[in-house]
Amino acid sequence: MGIPGTIDLDLDCTDYTIGFDTAVNTSLDAVDKIRDTSTSHERCSVIEVMGRGAGFIALWTGLSGGAEEIIIPERENSEEAIIETISENRSRGKHHNLIIVAEGKGNSQKLAKNIEKATGISTRATILGHLQRGGSPTARDRLTASIMGLKAVTALIEGKQNRIMIEKNGCFTDIDLEESLNFHREYDDFLYRAAKILAI
Repeated sequence: MGIPGTIDLDLDCTDYTIGFDTAVNTSLDAVDKIRDTSTSHERCSVIEVMGRGAGFIALWTGLSGGAEEIIIPERENSEEAIIETISENRSRGKHHNLIIVAEGKGNSQKLAKNIEKATGISTRATILGHLQRGGSPTARDRLTASIMGLKAVTALIEGKQNRIMIEKNGCFTDIDLEESLNFHREYDDFLYRAAKILAI
């Protein structure tokens, strides 16, 4: 029996993977704290979150945290365009900028240096790293893990084998384990576009 436990939310066979909500909330808590100092010092903050092959943590954190830019593996980002956005924001009276970077795109330190060099705005990079993999699970993760665990044991009692527990459209069920490995979550640009609109 399998249970989808990955903070990256990159399995398409299920709508939710255990650990994602905890990772996003941990990231968001750090972003809120960094935003406070970024605002008071009128600087730009580049924050790198986990997500080597998938940018869902960065996307959700950036949208929820009010980031001006989100850099993820699923889409191309121009450093020049990011710098231009920061400069435009400053000219409109915005005194701080927040950029969320998925680790799969990396090089946050270099990006911060280039932004500061091009704009003259004090810019700091923070890499959250494995901080996001620990801590107390959110209620969402606890509930999902408990239900999936119960479903897995029930399936074993019923004589089922080689299944993975999934959540689809609010319902918990199971599918063939081998079949589930053939799915990779497709990227939908809607959340990125929403974040850009809300950041204005």
